[in-house]
Amino acid sequence: MAISEATIDSMLKDLPLPEKMVSVLREDAIKAKVSKKELEEIIDRLLEEYEYACVEPCEAVGVVSAQSIGEPGTQMTMRTFHYAGVAEINVTLGLPRLIEIVDARKEPSTPMMTIALEEEFSNDRDNARKLAWEIQSSHIEHLADVTTDMANMQLVIDLHEKTLIQRDIGIDDIADKLRDGLGATVHIPEIPDNQIVVRPNEPSYRELLQLAKKVHEITLKGIEGIKRVVIRKEGDEYTLYTEGSKLQKVLEIEGVDATRIYTNNIGEIYSVFGIEAARNAIIHEASETLREQGLTVDARHIMLVADIMTCDGEVKQIGIHGISCEKASVFARAA
Repeated sequence: MAISEATIDSMLKDLPLPEKMVSVLREDAIKAKVSKKELEEIIDRLLEEYEYACVEPCEAVGVVSAQSIGEPGTQMTMRTFHYAGVAEINVTLGLPRLIEIVDARKEPSTPMMTIALEEEFSNDRDNARKLAWEIQSSHIEHLADVTTDMANMQLVIDLHEKTLIQRDIGIDDIADKLRDGLGATVHIPEIPDNQIVVRPNEPSYRELLQLAKKVHEITLKGIEGIKRVVIRKEGDEYTLYTEGSKLQKVLEIEGVDATRIYTNNIGEIYSVFGIEAARNAIIHEASETLREQGLTVDARHIMLVADIMTCDGEVKQIGIHGISCEKASVFARAA
């Protein structure tokens, strides 16, 4: 005979178990309509399993974690190249990625972001594409052909009208960006109407050649460092995937769902969201890297590594420049 919820609550009260485990047990007991005897048996078995899973006092958990992650790590692919992963964005996998995580690299070799959009943009591909152009960096080579006119001591920029319309950027906007970035004379002739002329302040070939080089470095639209944005439909909504990561600047763009944005750059997560978010990112990235290789490691080993890396309030590497250099013993530091 099924027992009441009040009886279940009284039986589960003050159990030496984690709160989440008790909550799940309560829900399952109500759903399964267990009897009092059955629930007593379940509790006894659960306490037995929980006690077995607990770490013995004074056990060398650090050594166990190192062995538990290091041994499967020897089976990981030793590839340093990248493959076309989710939405054709290059992603570093295998051992190189795991090394990046535990080394607390400030910049991963292939930074990427997953950007969820607000309803107005996520349900309309055209709106999602407009937002993508706001994020993806546009340089002069994407928008025009640049010719160095040595005879007249000037750069002639022939703009692609179709590309300007597609990326929603005007000729005046480009001219303003060039003036700010180059510090040179920028002129828009009346004929032809899709041309910009740039002249150095001093008429010298050296200045002209430096301008020709510098003009390609200026970001005319979008966020510098975001090389490419890919739109992908997942379920009923469109999501953006970026090659490059600039978390703080992307969060400032209207239309981005700040509650569902993710980057594989742990350093950026730490600087924007704080140390707890960085800890969770280390656990997630390490677990996903191992899982992708078909390796299973108990989450507690990875959590312990993440705890050690973040326990001082900042992300530190597992190595001589991070955790190891803080050991009290000279011999331990030398190990």
